[in-house]
Amino acid sequence: MLKTLSNPAFRHLLLAQIVSLIGTGLATVALGLLAWHLAGDRAGAVLGTALAIKMVAYVSLAPIASALADRLPRRAFLVALDLIRAGIIAFLPFVTEVWQVYVLIFLLQAASAGFTPAFQSTIPDLLPDEADYTNGLTMMRLAEDMEQVASPILAAALLTLVSFPVLFGGTVLGFLASAVLVISVTLPTRRAEPGESFLHAVTKGLRIYAATPRLRGLFLMEAAVAAAGAMVYVNTVVMVQAQLGLTEGFVALALGVFGLGSMIAALLVPRLLEHLTERSLMLGGAAMMVLGVGLAPLVQGFGLLCALWAFIGAGFAASQVPIGRIVNRSAREEDRGSVFAAQFASSHVCWLVTYPLAGWLGAWAGLGVTSLILAVAGAVALALVWRLWPVADPLTLAHDHADLPPDHPHLQGHGAHHAHDYVIDPLHRHWPA
Repeated sequence: MLKTLSNPAFRHLLLAQIVSLIGTGLATVALGLLAWHLAGDRAGAVLGTALAIKMVAYVSLAPIASALADRLPRRAFLVALDLIRAGIIAFLPFVTEVWQVYVLIFLLQAASAGFTPAFQSTIPDLLPDEADYTNGLTMMRLAEDMEQVASPILAAALLTLVSFPVLFGGTVLGFLASAVLVISVTLPTRRAEPGESFLHAVTKGLRIYAATPRLRGLFLMEAAVAAAGAMVYVNTVVMVQAQLGLTEGFVALALGVFGLGSMIAALLVPRLLEHLTERSLMLGGAAMMVLGVGLAPLVQGFGLLCALWAFIGAGFAASQVPIGRIVNRSAREEDRGSVFAAQFASSHVCWLVTYPLAGWLGAWAGLGVTSLILAVAGAVALALVWRLWPVADPLTLAHDHADLPPDHPHLQGHGAHHAHDYVIDPLHRHWPA
């Protein structure tokens, strides 16, 4: 793993992600306090709406932003989005109305919907060796998990010295530092195909996604992960404080244990992928999450809750770390950004459904029933994954080209029936039977 860090471009981008994540974590804490300042006991409704706005921005704007990214210099695009996010956050301490929060959150997440897929699709260009890329994915997963643990602690420490609006200043600094780190690297260029319309570029990633069996299976696996994960993210506070009668500090501890389980599993993923296929590991991880949530009604004490949350966290990392490898091998280099954007949007569709579902069911039917319903939904999704994602999923596929003339350059030296690494592209619009 240290060998991967010897790549200076990747090292700088990883540092950019880390400082950006820390800044985002500080903003999350500050946003909750701002919502309380503006809305009092309606703060939960404000935050819930803000979360829904975030998901809508991700789902609707990621493909559009990806099409724009392919028409602009990649480094300049990433830096501009970091600066835009810093500017938006700088306005948050000065808002006086709830609607202003909603507008700024939408603009902030619109910028993130462009930044994140473009960032993700850049990493395989910098780490072409699959082992290095897997290590890179592991480190990015670790960075996200560590942020969940470190940011609340850092925020709590800062709040003993300053008032909560100052936390937004930390977020601004994080985005500015990220921009400086991105400027410091040279990124490979990627351009839109000549003559490709903007509408075609917007929908290209989704069309490739829908036509590729392993990506259709990945979408359903993300649905299972979201069903289980929503129970953790939405209802941990209710389980700890209402069901177990503990204080807010135990909520943070439970979520920290979930992150710790994910970090430990992420470190093991590169070694596990030497013996398992991505499909097997990801299905196993998602199954761990679904099983863990199904066992949640049996929790009677905080120790058992932590053990279960660590188990679910480990499953989360196992299901998420290999995703980049799956997306990367399912697209041409020039289509990679579009497919990463499609993955980003489609996975957030799942969370957009399961976040409110977990909250509403928990309030209406109780936590035990909610856990079981979400576990059943996750199990059904995994059964569909098992059926739709082929066990035998080779990169090289034999196929015919009855649609091409015999003198077409693609057929030279191969003939109309041939085999090669197969992805959906302008010459291969459908998956071979």
